[in-house]
Amino acid sequence: MLTLRTLTTADWPLWRDLRLAALTDAPEAFKAGLADWRQGGEDRWHDRLRRADAHHVAAVLGDEPVGLVGGMPGSPDGVRELRSLWVAPRARGRGVADRLIEEVERWARADGGTELRLAVLPGNDAALALYRRHGFARLAQPGDLLADGVTRELLLAKPLG
Repeated sequence: MLTLRTLTTADWPLWRDLRLAALTDAPEAFKAGLADWRQGGEDRWHDRLRRADAHHVAAVLGDEPVGLVGGMPGSPDGVRELRSLWVAPRARGRGVADRLIEEVERWARADGGTELRLAVLPGNDAALALYRRHGFARLAQPGDLLADGVTRELLLAKPLG
């Protein structure tokens, strides 16, 4: 049975373990690398979960944590952001990513959001297909410049009307 768990600051070890697993499993899917998150100590892990205006969720299959996602405020004009979606390989194909996306959409609407945005690294075709299936469309504006100084993230958005 799949359950979603909203994370609090007390859950920082779970969030840390899931985040490090994500960065180890799929380093090509995230702008931040494993080395970026291995440093900073416990306070760094707490800081992400301390944001009262954010929504961090873990997916648990049975009693095993298998995924995570974050919802972040984007702007006062109704934009909210979906960040750091990841599902463990052993749980893929079981609807976990769908449930995590739906949960961030639910949070964004409840938070007054009118549009949900996200960034995907070029070449992450599986993520692009997943997001398109959920109604996200590519924006014309360029995303952040990546470390190579040439490539940019792809920005996608979905109206929450």
